[in-house]
Amino acid sequence: MNMSDPNQFLLAHAGLLRGVLHADESMAAHVSWRAGGPARYAYVPADTADLATFIALVPASMPIAFVGLGSNLLVRDGGFAGVVVLMHRIHADMRVDADLVFAAAGVANPKVARFAANQGFEGAEFLAGIPGTVGGALAMNAGCYGAETWSYVERVRTIDRRGRLRERTPADYEIAYRHCVRLGQHDAADDEFFVDAWFRFPRGDRFRARARIKELLSQRATTQPLTLPNAGSVFRNPPGDYAARLIDAAGLKGFAIGGARISEKHANFIVNPGGRGSAADIEALIHHASAVVRERFGVALVPEVRILGVAAARREVA
Repeated sequence: MNMSDPNQFLLAHAGLLRGVLHADESMAAHVSWRAGGPARYAYVPADTADLATFIALVPASMPIAFVGLGSNLLVRDGGFAGVVVLMHRIHADMRVDADLVFAAAGVANPKVARFAANQGFEGAEFLAGIPGTVGGALAMNAGCYGAETWSYVERVRTIDRRGRLRERTPADYEIAYRHCVRLGQHDAADDEFFVDAWFRFPRGDRFRARARIKELLSQRATTQPLTLPNAGSVFRNPPGDYAARLIDAAGLKGFAIGGARISEKHANFIVNPGGRGSAADIEALIHHASAVVRERFGVALVPEVRILGVAAARREVA
């Protein structure tokens, strides 16, 4: 199969595909940092069936990345030589299914929190504080305010590189703090991507759940730089400590490289005002903060952020 021309690709499979394929798609428009290079291809599936058809057609040698709201992702300035699947553009299905909360992977986490509360469930409120989508929350076992995504997962539905859909349970995964890996997954050929999830939240008081969401969102607005492009927490919290405390104690609040800087409001956030910083600026800040904290305190900070692609070629200065 020849994917060198996306228009030819679409024409060749016009009877099979119902989504939209873009070539050289700027990822700055699809990540919350508003920085980064282009993906070779970006696909917007019409629905899950269309996604299955498309993904089975992608050559095995071509990498695939599923992207929700891009709130935990950095694509280097040289771009990503693969296919990005934009999941938040497809149906955002949510429903109560046999006393479970069902949500498609492309649904924004705060919407799940509000939906669950309105349906009389408690326990999902923490999702209101997690930027991004259900798929991303599953992939990294996202959490905040003392709760984690996989604590409430009953089962998930995944899709593999052949376009095959299957249901899995938490027993199929190695799950830990900000970590989720399928047991038996050895390389990219074994990749499976999340497309749906069923959550078991306890029944409770919808008014109390709504009030808790309001409280958490107010706390988030007070403590985090939400008015500036950011990707949420950059580093995992080390055991018994907080990454933000260490970065702040190292005197790095407000430290800038290029157009990006470490937030003065929350030291575990890197902000990119006006999208003026490059992906290289942001990545350099990540490395700098990690190096300074290691030197000052002997603590190795582990990034939460997923980094894809290659750096842009350096320009020779005459």
